Amino acid sequence: MLDDFFIRGLLAGLGLAVVAGPLGSFVVWRRMAYFGDATAHAAILGVAISLAFGVSIYLGTLATAMAMAVTVSALVSRGQAMDTMLGVLAHSALAVGLVGVSFVPSARTDLTSFLFGDILTVGRPDLALIWGGAALVLALLVWRWQRLVTATLNEELAMAAGIDPRIE
Repeated sequence: MLDDFFIRGLLAGLGLAVVAGPLGSFVVWRRMAYFGDATAHAAILGVAISLAFGVSIYLGTLATAMAMAVTVSALVSRGQAMDTMLGVLAHSALAVGLVGVSFVPSARTDLTSFLFGDILTVGRPDLALIWGGAALVLALLVWRWQRLVTATLNEELAMAAGIDPRIE
């Protein structure tokens, strides 16, 4: 029989896979595949800020990821190339995060666990959060599916249908 930690890890992986497939399709169709990498690199900066100020790591990482998304969106709307902005900001955030962690005296931990995680340490509350978030994202995708597909695949058709492809 399988151990409980293995079953929880399997359920967590399935919960992420269920939502990552359809969501990832839109990211690739919009030629933003580097966006996930940029957000993940910025997460180290969020961890550094969280450890420095004694805030929840989840809160610091979420705030930094949101700041990265807003920054990329603002720069792209000003005419900068998406892939260039993602590359520059991703590596800048990673560098600042790694340097920032080195200055936090209480942060003598292995950053590999923050970079890659450990799916075998998932607990029951984590499973509830993963599956709840997956259900919310899937519900939003089903609700907006037609508009998202139209805005993603053909910008002119979206504008003719009254859909702003920059917002969808």
